Amino acid sequence: MEQITIKDIAKALQLSVSTVSRALKGSYKISESTQRLVRDYAEKHNYKPNLNAQGLKNKKSRCIGVALCSIPNSFFAEVISGIESVAYNKDYLVIVTQNFESCEREVRNLENLTWRSVDGLLISLSTETEDYSHFQQLHEQGLPLVFFDRVTDAVRTHQVVADNAGGAASVTRHLADNGYRRIAHITSSPHISITKERIAGYRQALEERGLPFREDYVKYCLHGGMLMEETAAALDELLQMTEPPDAIFTASDRLTMNCFTLLRQRGISIPGQMALAGFSNFNSPELLNPSLTTVKQPAFEMGKIAAELLIQLIESKREVKDFQRIVLPTELEVRASSGCF
Repeated sequence: MEQITIKDIAKALQLSVSTVSRALKGSYKISESTQRLVRDYAEKHNYKPNLNAQGLKNKKSRCIGVALCSIPNSFFAEVISGIESVAYNKDYLVIVTQNFESCEREVRNLENLTWRSVDGLLISLSTETEDYSHFQQLHEQGLPLVFFDRVTDAVRTHQVVADNAGGAASVTRHLADNGYRRIAHITSSPHISITKERIAGYRQALEERGLPFREDYVKYCLHGGMLMEETAAALDELLQMTEPPDAIFTASDRLTMNCFTLLRQRGISIPGQMALAGFSNFNSPELLNPSLTTVKQPAFEMGKIAAELLIQLIESKREVKDFQRIVLPTELEVRASSGCF
């Protein structure tokens, strides 16, 4: 169906093009009755603003790029919903790319996004990323960037994160208070921000409860649980120890669900032989048997706030020099998998 234009509306209603344009924008200079007349006609005739034309005029594509590890991850699926909720209302298109925890793929995706002239980028780093020069270069060229979840201080811009240390401390304290004394931690790549913060919280809680921090109880999965065999190797190392743990705290959605599956496959009773609790935004953890104790992150809110900050950067008339690090609270949801002795 052929789209009508502002000129068509102006001709039909015998108004000037500028009056119609201002009416559609809700300008105070146009009376309420005229605004209503224009809006009703536009809606009846399926008027849509020509974003391409606006983009050429303003030198904007009205597209936001998102770089993250994997959409099937339940946490990132919620983040994307939060991003979309803001972008839709602001008339921005969201283009999502997945790096599958590969730095090489992350760089390639960024090249594709910038080739398409996105107005800004929302970024959660891959577990392989240790060199941030590709982000620094884009930042120096003036492309607005906002980091969320997995962040870096190498680029001075907004960050939106969860209270990783607080969430890790709360679940570790919970396990200790339930009588567990040998609490292991299975986590992601050691250099990413969330790993460092969650280990710090885990260590703090152990010290608070008078329990030793043991390096051999911390196992790193370099691909964050994307590879089941990687999680299996970490779990088996713990189970084969002379003094194996009696509880495991896991650091991400995939690691938590992988460990749950692997313990069941190995015939290990949860929580009878091994308590399990971890970060996870998995839908309906109470439906598992046993129901799963989780640290839930405000993923939707994280995506929403990150998108709002990015659009503020994109639409700012002046250079932004003051940046925020927003830390969102986590919530410990206690269920049967971390049961008392």
